[in-house]
Amino acid sequence: MTSFTVNGQAVRYRLPPETPLLWALRDASNLTGAKYGCGTGACGACTVHVDGRAARSCLVPIGALEGVEVVTIEALSPGGAHPVQQAWLAEYVTQCGYCEPGMIMAAAALVEANPQPTDADIDGAIDHHCPCGIHPRARRAVRRAVTLRAALGPPAPRPAGSAAGQAEQGNVEP
Repeated sequence: MTSFTVNGQAVRYRLPPETPLLWALRDASNLTGAKYGCGTGACGACTVHVDGRAARSCLVPIGALEGVEVVTIEALSPGGAHPVQQAWLAEYVTQCGYCEPGMIMAAAALVEANPQPTDADIDGAIDHHCPCGIHPRARRAVRRAVTLRAALGPPAPRPAGSAAGQAEQGNVEP
């Protein structure tokens, strides 16, 4: 059994340790914000935060996550929209939307870790395969998010959350 924290709530998955985090989140916890795109980590649609860093959840086995903190798009910013989400709307980034939760998670990790990212940093963080071609608007949104994030001051500690669908499901224990 693997134990770690998802969106502020401790979970124990009764799944094989090689189960990709993506499937534990989607199937056992009913957190469907991370999307299945390719299964190889190339597309980035499945990006979540693992201990504050962007990670492609289709590549991360749950057995490697003992004791870590996982945050999904569902809990990116408790109590309101994250600066990246605000900027995404302001810059009209959205197209089809399938890969965007992953791009937003990658951009949010960048904005939290790097208060002055270069265009190369931004392009490296949101290197997702997006057939809709939103990368130029996404880059503008990340630049705007950096400004919005700076205005907020240092990040507040994450409160213990209430992740949707966590308790008493077949392969998850609260």
